[in-house]
Amino acid sequence: MFKNIALLVMCGLLASCGVQSIPKAKNNVDASLAEVTNQYKRRADLVPNLVKVVKSYAEHEKETLTAVVEARSKATKIEINADNLTPEKLEKFQAAQSQLGAALGKLMLLREAYPDLKANTNFRDLQAQLEGTENRITVARQRLIKSIENFNNQVTVPPTSWTNSIFYKHDKMQQWTTENAAGLEKAPQLDL
Repeated sequence: MFKNIALLVMCGLLASCGVQSIPKAKNNVDASLAEVTNQYKRRADLVPNLVKVVKSYAEHEKETLTAVVEARSKATKIEINADNLTPEKLEKFQAAQSQLGAALGKLMLLREAYPDLKANTNFRDLQAQLEGTENRITVARQRLIKSIENFNNQVTVPPTSWTNSIFYKHDKMQQWTTENAAGLEKAPQLDL
C-alpha cells in the first residue's frame, strides 16, 4: 500500500517537474518554426504572381524584377530545422529573407513610378495579399520567439531544469532575432 502511494506521489512530482512539459515545449518550438517557414514559403509563392502582373506593365524595369526573382530563389533554397538550429544557419536564413524583403520593397517603389499600376486591380489585390503575408510572417515569428522563450525557461529555470539535467540535457535554444540581418528583415512598405 505504501509503495503504491509513494509511486503515485513520485509520478505526480515527475509530471509537475518537466517530464512532459519539456518535450511539449520542444514540440511547440518545432511547430512554431514550421509555421514561420510556412509563411515565408507562402510569400515566396506569392511573389511570382506579383512579378507577373508588374512585368506586364513595366517591361523596362527588368533589373528590379530580376532582383526579386533571384532573392526569392535564394530564400527558398535555405531550410532551417529546430534540431540543428545554429546561429550561423539562423543568420544565413534571416539574411536571405531580408534580401527578399528588400527586393520586394524596391518592387513596391516601382508602383510609385508608374501611375497606371495604381489603377490596376490585380496589382492592388496582390499588394494586399503581400501585406497580409508580411503580417502573417510577423505573427508567426512572434509565436516562435515566445515558444523558444518558453522552452528555454523549461530547460533553465527550476524545478523543470532539474528534470532536464536528469533526463533530457537540452541546451538553451538560439532565439530568433533580426539584428544579424542589419535591419533588412522588415516588410516592404505598402501604400494602399
